[in-house]
Amino acid sequence: MSNLDHLLCPIDQQPLTRSGRSLVCLNNHSFDIAKSGYVNLLPVQNKHSKDPGDSKAMVSARQDFLMSGLYDPILTGILESMPTVLKQRILFSMLDAGCGEGYYLNWLKRQSEHQIDAVGVDISKWAITAASKKSKQIDWVVGSNAHLPMPDGRFDCVMCAFGFPVVSEFHRVLSDDGWLLLVESGERHLIELRKVLYPEIRPYQSTFADGMGGFQLQFESSVEFSFTLKTQQSIANLLSMTPHIHKAPYEGREAVLALESIQLTGDVRLRWYRKQGKLEC
Repeated sequence: MSNLDHLLCPIDQQPLTRSGRSLVCLNNHSFDIAKSGYVNLLPVQNKHSKDPGDSKAMVSARQDFLMSGLYDPILTGILESMPTVLKQRILFSMLDAGCGEGYYLNWLKRQSEHQIDAVGVDISKWAITAASKKSKQIDWVVGSNAHLPMPDGRFDCVMCAFGFPVVSEFHRVLSDDGWLLLVESGERHLIELRKVLYPEIRPYQSTFADGMGGFQLQFESSVEFSFTLKTQQSIANLLSMTPHIHKAPYEGREAVLALESIQLTGDVRLRWYRKQGKLEC
């Protein structure tokens, strides 16, 4: 069962301890544990909107799409590319930073031969609510990557899949020999969809192409696959779970939603980084 251990108060960064159905710090800041088992550690002052992150509708669309199994090659790629030093451990701790509804973390915990002390954090309460209903073996937390409510050196591995990396926070919560996995879109990822959405395709540029302070890239791999969406609903679900739903012009979005089917390319990059020394301010 989820324990909700080793969490910090988002207001004063004091350790939280369990008291009944709440987590409480020494200064009596209290955070209720939801019926499904998650805890909301995103204080009002850290919110940039009334309901930050993915909406309930977006989470539902992503769940429907991911449950189809079309992105399963990414899961297999993550597991196969995992560093040997992690694979050799009987138990290691892992944070999924920007976990959404928990699809990747839940699958890894179930399929891995290792015991994973798993924690998922996301800024969307709708995403964490959905995640907590699927797995009671993972600690689910509503929180922000910019202010992770976890102590220094807490994790052996941090994964950020199609999310918003905050290098300083990832560096802080990783152990001295910790690993960071960035899962990102490659140059040709959903290229067929993007050609319908945009009048012009921008040149590809990888995240942190010039390096990342406090981390050293150890190795990277690509996961390439193809799949076909055969209904307008599945196309709409995919569009809803990508940044293109917000960035693409109206005409492009309408053109995509009018499609009855589309064959797509999956091109995903897996980049494994090792924590290096102190992070320069």
